[in-house]
Amino acid sequence: MKAGVLYSGGKDSSLAAVLLSRDYDVELLTFVFDETHAVPSIEAAAKETGFPWKKLVFVPGFLDEVVERIVHDGHPANAINEIHRRSLCAAAQEYEVVADGTRRDDRVPMRTQSEVQSLEMKYGVSYIRPLLGIGKTEVIRLAEKFFEIAYGETGTIPNGDFENEIRSEMTRRGVDYVPLFPKNHEQSLIIKKKMVNEP
Repeated sequence: MKAGVLYSGGKDSSLAAVLLSRDYDVELLTFVFDETHAVPSIEAAAKETGFPWKKLVFVPGFLDEVVERIVHDGHPANAINEIHRRSLCAAAQEYEVVADGTRRDDRVPMRTQSEVQSLEMKYGVSYIRPLLGIGKTEVIRLAEKFFEIAYGETGTIPNGDFENEIRSEMTRRGVDYVPLFPKNHEQSLIIKKKMVNEP
């Protein structure tokens, strides 16, 4: 059975894909707002995992909604949660199993129990979060067992975080995004798959 895994190119989604691959045929899914938006580093990270990868596009106008929501709220949490929700709903229309790399300590994005039940009932899917019981420290240890990983603050590494496109659109509109996003938000990017017997 195929499992569509939301994929950013980072350690969490990559580790989730590895864990799921024991029981499912994993396919990695990276969503963008603009179909012309290239994500070569994400494609390269996906290639290192060895799993098939797809770039999918949100419906037109969604980026406008996201930017307006962030500006209205003064923070990105609600908008990021909505991006996550729509990604899962889109994946659920193609796959019987949908998954992501959300982990125990995540606050955003995160689905509530009622949201999970609603998603599964509406689309007839199973939603799996293999890292949900694992904290950041152990996720890093496990991910580094399988991959070489680059770390850096948002904007300093070209991973699949939605913020790259969002910040670019805000800049185009003349909106100062700096005070709207949390400082010192570390991201990760898979650089290379390790051999299984490497320490």
